[in-house]
Amino acid sequence: MINKIAVIVLAGGKSSRMGKDKALLEFEGRSLLQRSCEVAASLTSEVYVLTAWPDRYRSILTTECQFLLEYSPETGPLVALTQGLTEIVAEWILLLACDLPLLEADIIQNWVDRLTEVPLSTLAVVPYQNSRWEPLCGFYRSQSLSSLQRFIESGGRSFQVWLNQIGATPLPVSIREAVMLSNCNTPEEFEHLKGKMGNTND
Repeated sequence: MINKIAVIVLAGGKSSRMGKDKALLEFEGRSLLQRSCEVAASLTSEVYVLTAWPDRYRSILTTECQFLLEYSPETGPLVALTQGLTEIVAEWILLLACDLPLLEADIIQNWVDRLTEVPLSTLAVVPYQNSRWEPLCGFYRSQSLSSLQRFIESGGRSFQVWLNQIGATPLPVSIREAVMLSNCNTPEEFEHLKGKMGNTND
């Protein structure tokens, strides 16, 4: 039986604007990578961390997950998704960035539940706001691999272009989902998000 859903948590970026590894940033005693993996583990037992540096993260993760060694680091998340679709057997793959500290499992579970209603012709289901896709919290069908490979082989590297080409199904984003999708690329953004996290716990 093919797994309904698997999750890939991406931990392969250079974090150049942050000045330190984003995956290791901590809030409330847990790294951002750990937080993403905890949400992923609430959805499925098939949780993978895709990274070029598994030994850097193995000791900090308490959540059960498997590591995939990224064979083409620093080529971007589109290529990373291609590797995941190639190596993981599942009907759907949820691609998650490790720098989404406000992830909420119940929102994503609601999105997972909706996948049963998606036509077989749909290759991706992705949050959409402000005329842009949010691909690093999106769902990709296993059959999207061939389209993605063709796109990359032709020189494509933009999620926005590829998702428009394949006619991805948008997930509407309300205020709550928009807050959840906030990511952090700089120390200032991280401090701002920590403030938001504190407010959500009030």
